[in-house]
Amino acid sequence: MTMTIDSSKLEPGPGFSHISTKRKATNRVASVIISSSVAFALIPLMWVLYTVISRGIGAVANATWWTTSQKGVLYSVEGGGALHAIIGTATQTAICSLISIPVGVATAIYLVEYAGNSRLGKITTFMVDILTGVPSIVAALFVYSLWIVLFGFDRSGIAVSLALVILMIPVIIRNTEEMLRVVPHDLREASYALGVPKWKTIVKIVLPTALSGIVTGVMLAIARVMGESAPVLILVGSTQSINWDPVHGPQSSLPLMMLDMFKAGTAPAVLDKLWGAALTLVFIIALLNIGARWISAKFATKH
Repeated sequence: MTMTIDSSKLEPGPGFSHISTKRKATNRVASVIISSSVAFALIPLMWVLYTVISRGIGAVANATWWTTSQKGVLYSVEGGGALHAIIGTATQTAICSLISIPVGVATAIYLVEYAGNSRLGKITTFMVDILTGVPSIVAALFVYSLWIVLFGFDRSGIAVSLALVILMIPVIIRNTEEMLRVVPHDLREASYALGVPKWKTIVKIVLPTALSGIVTGVMLAIARVMGESAPVLILVGSTQSINWDPVHGPQSSLPLMMLDMFKAGTAPAVLDKLWGAALTLVFIIALLNIGARWISAKFATKH
């Protein structure tokens, strides 16, 4: 049986035959405003990147910058490296991440998949909203009063990590929560219809589907806490030596090294090291984001 379709019925009606001049003008104005806003936002970003790279590349390009510390080297004298600060930053961030990522993701799963309209879910959401806006200095003072004053522990790298946990967890919760809500509910219902338990549905379907966004949010949270300066000022002592032990003794970090250089004066060698530490921090954060995108592309569920 052959069907004949009248081609005249497929032609657009009079309402779609043309776009009014007013709508075209509005579209052009909106496009110009949006493009101008993007260009305006890129100006300070590119300016900052150019300044950091141009002033810090001299120190970073030297191989000794990555392999030695400032031990036995005066700040005002050329030489030495940032290995002690890199190790301190990596150690403090790793401890913070090991605590924050599981807690943040698990809390987000509870809020999206289990909480519903329960009182505990509402209280948790309210507390997350409050913690999201807590300044880093408040988190540092809280850890100082609890960890050092009340419990009697010394100032150390782990105290910094605990303060960073307070700043990192709400960011991970908020991002993971949004990514889990984006997952279509039909996928969950299809899994339940096949008799798959809820916990296995979350592990095998929901989380892999949202993995790309979750990893990106975690990397953004790590990038945020790596550059915090208030916790290192209050909770750990500065040192020019390498310290792998986050529990005992002073432990430097890249933000703390920059602050030390800032207080050391305006000698050319001091400024080179200051900008070098800043560029090193930017470089590490860039590597983390590139790695996050690679992980997202490799392990995310293919549609």
